[in-house]
Amino acid sequence: METEKLTIFNENYERCGIATREEVHKKGYWHETFHCWVMKREDEVDYLYFQLRSRSKKDYPYLFDITAAGHILAHETIKDGVREIEEEIGLAVSFSELIEVGQIRYSVHHDELIDNELANVFLYLLKGNVEWKLQKEEVAGIGRVPIQVFSELIEGKRTEVKIEGFEINECGEQQNFNKVVQMHHFVPHERSFYKTVLERMNRLNQVGREGGVLESF
Repeated sequence: METEKLTIFNENYERCGIATREEVHKKGYWHETFHCWVMKREDEVDYLYFQLRSRSKKDYPYLFDITAAGHILAHETIKDGVREIEEEIGLAVSFSELIEVGQIRYSVHHDELIDNELANVFLYLLKGNVEWKLQKEEVAGIGRVPIQVFSELIEGKRTEVKIEGFEINECGEQQNFNKVVQMHHFVPHERSFYKTVLERMNRLNQVGREGGVLESF
């Protein structure tokens, strides 16, 4: 994966070449990614779903993260990023089913990793029951938290939240969990990034309610 070729951008976000994923994260080049947050309304509560990263991941192992996400390769368009959803969590979703949240720029420095992303963020509204099929090398489990509760964690109004879901153990068996976690149990994206995502989701929520567009809301 470190040899994957990515399009890189300068500080003015203009395309300026191609580099390997390893170079991108070592030198801090701006690059494009695809993010998809899965949401569901159940019993009048809006839930946000997180993937639990595999323990074998090089970066941020066994932390909760965006439901499905990945890099846009040099030969790909943003629409091609939809492949990440089925690859990582087993949901066969078409690009037309996604709701565009917008592009969000953010930077994270962690040890030797310099991650400067132009994140193209989308929302998928889950309906009914699904069978999650997790990519073992990438994802260990799935958890969910009420959006309002997670927002309060990000805003510092609470120090912990309850997350419910399941993970696949070393024997390949599914184990349900319902545990209390804190901010350090989530991938350390900038709080401003999380806030921007949640603010835009809330705006879409409001528009959906007023216009009757977002059925799950």
